[in-house]
Amino acid sequence: MDFRTPSHLVPILDRIRAFVDNELIPLEPLFLLGDFDALWPALEEKRAMVKAEGLWAPQLPVEFGGMGLSLLEFAFISLELGRSVLGHYTFNCQAPDVGNMELLHQFGSDEQKERYLKPLAAGKIRSCFSMTEPEFAGSNPVYMATTAVKDGDDYVINGHKWFSTAAEGAAFTVVMAVTDPDASRYRRASQIIVPLDTPGFRIVCNTPVMGDRGSGWASHAEVMFEDCRVPQSNIIGEEGAGFAMAQERLGPGRIHHAMRWIGICERALELTCRHAVGRRLSSNQFLADQQTIQNWIAESRAEIDAARWMVLNAAWLIDTEGAYAARVEISTIKFFVANVLQRVLDRAIQVHGGLGVTDYTPLAFWFRHERAARIYDGADEVHKRVLARRILKPYREA
Repeated sequence: MDFRTPSHLVPILDRIRAFVDNELIPLEPLFLLGDFDALWPALEEKRAMVKAEGLWAPQLPVEFGGMGLSLLEFAFISLELGRSVLGHYTFNCQAPDVGNMELLHQFGSDEQKERYLKPLAAGKIRSCFSMTEPEFAGSNPVYMATTAVKDGDDYVINGHKWFSTAAEGAAFTVVMAVTDPDASRYRRASQIIVPLDTPGFRIVCNTPVMGDRGSGWASHAEVMFEDCRVPQSNIIGEEGAGFAMAQERLGPGRIHHAMRWIGICERALELTCRHAVGRRLSSNQFLADQQTIQNWIAESRAEIDAARWMVLNAAWLIDTEGAYAARVEISTIKFFVANVLQRVLDRAIQVHGGLGVTDYTPLAFWFRHERAARIYDGADEVHKRVLARRILKPYREA
């Protein structure tokens, strides 16, 4: 295993970093302060520039307009994009679109690829994903009440979902619904495409996250399916394969998230260092001269580096042996990197003082929204249990 940056990626990463620094970070105040009317046209212009540069959708195969990179290669790019709150969206590899693209590419029918994947890959539409239900514990993904009942050639879907990320303005959602309540717990549910203009689909509201309802792709909606009728041909893969496909989606998805988190950490550390060396405490003393600040900077650097190598190792293992073989490593990076993220952001905010809790930097935005990193895709405690079981197994067998 050699996790040095591959030589062929170095010039690409240099171009991406320059684009993020010069084109996206200057737009962040519009996003952070809510001037969306000015932001969206500017973002569309930047997305067109990314396409023209040949950097669009790095995770997708070339035939769908992407760069055709492996998961490990994309991990390096995801880190660079994570340095800006606008990075992944501008390069068309933001959640949940990135997961839906992978899902449709791997399991979708030819008709689904033509109708949904191609425009999604081209950035002409957006999508969302509806799995979590407010009435049921998200830590048990096979436990849900939403149903899809066959009626003629259709499914009739009824259910209540929330945290359907990016539902506002999306063209379709992929909903997880129970299609066979009598099947085994892992074969009860299926994933079904529902266009958002389907009668019976309703966005209740964008769920406020620590006071921020968000907008567009940067929001999380509560949604209802009320006698929502779609053709049975809208099912992705085979009936009852919803949970298995969700697991396939989550492995690479956690690599995407974890490297994005590391990119956030890198930017937070950059902001910390710049602020510390420039902030005067007196005429001859700077914040960076304080030993506590130096300790925080050193601890953040060490934790970020450790997290980075762990994620790259998991990505390499998925690429070489598959997501199932890497399931323990995937669980490990999920809780480890999420906690590194929280600690690095907390230190950065503390170093910035009052500025750190404002929206004049992205730190407060990340602190609000990325606290959920320890909850979504499986709470920390669930993943720690997976790792502990693996560690304890040989002792139980002895």
